[in-house]
Amino acid sequence: MPRPPVPRPIPAPPPPGGASLRQRRDSAAQRASHLPVSNETSAGGIVVKVTDGCAYVACIGRRNRAGRLEWCLPKGHIEAGETPEDAAIREVAEETGIDAEIIQPIGIIDYWFTGDDRRVHKVVHHYLLEAKGGTITTENDPDQEAEVAEWIAVDDLRQRLAYPNERKMAQAAIELLNPQS
Repeated sequence: MPRPPVPRPIPAPPPPGGASLRQRRDSAAQRASHLPVSNETSAGGIVVKVTDGCAYVACIGRRNRAGRLEWCLPKGHIEAGETPEDAAIREVAEETGIDAEIIQPIGIIDYWFTGDDRRVHKVVHHYLLEAKGGTITTENDPDQEAEVAEWIAVDDLRQRLAYPNERKMAQAAIELLNPQS
């Protein structure tokens, strides 16, 4: 007795407008995998000032590739001969106008991103710093990456910072500043 044919699934029709999203992602991932890889190391951190019993952190706003303003912590590349601590103090001053001293290290984050011509593995050393002087401004940012700088209340950091890794650094700083929380 002949067996009935095995039913075969019918492929889903393609979405309107061309290739599926999965194919586009795979294609982008394939292109990125052929790009050269570079490693970058940066330093920066959470600069705190206390005014009327409330702690504030100096943050900067930068435009992402889509043109949207994203709030982040000041940071930048470690230059030849600099320690991560030296770079953190310099970058904070350049990007925010605030002179600060390191209180202690908070942590190190790393992530990957793809530029037009390379994939980048970035490592960032974060420090807890105390503001000692200066006026918050982006006027001294040599790369003009920061569009705006602002003091943000510590309690608002987790909602305002754009990147999850920086929100983790903010949480670590909050716990250092207020061990009872």
